[in-house]
Amino acid sequence: MMLLAFSCSAQKKIAAKDAAKHAGETIMICDKVYNTEVVSGSNTTLLYLGSETGQYLTVLVKGPENPKFKWHPETDFKGRNVCVTGKIVDYNGKSAIYVTQSSQLKIDMSDSTIHPPAGN
Repeated sequence: MMLLAFSCSAQKKIAAKDAAKHAGETIMICDKVYNTEVVSGSNTTLLYLGSETGQYLTVLVKGPENPKFKWHPETDFKGRNVCVTGKIVDYNGKSAIYVTQSSQLKIDMSDSTIHPPAGN
């Protein structure tokens, strides 16, 4: 856990609302996942950080059933504070990060308000 703390502190960390200011940069964004969506027919999961609509940042997880992913982002991260690391790119006119490795997306353990997901 200490090693993770050191590696995170070396990375510049911003909120989702500031993502557009860092287009083209590889950066860590930590914010709440307000909403999720699975794009039908594409096996892609969208996580909307900082807002319900993804206006600040959309995290795209392609193929969550891929064996390297041990979680289901559409349910495991909704309502949680997460940190995602990657290059900020354009996705349908909005800022986005593509997640290709599970190590890019983590629950933000520095937030003391994190609670286990409620049963829906």
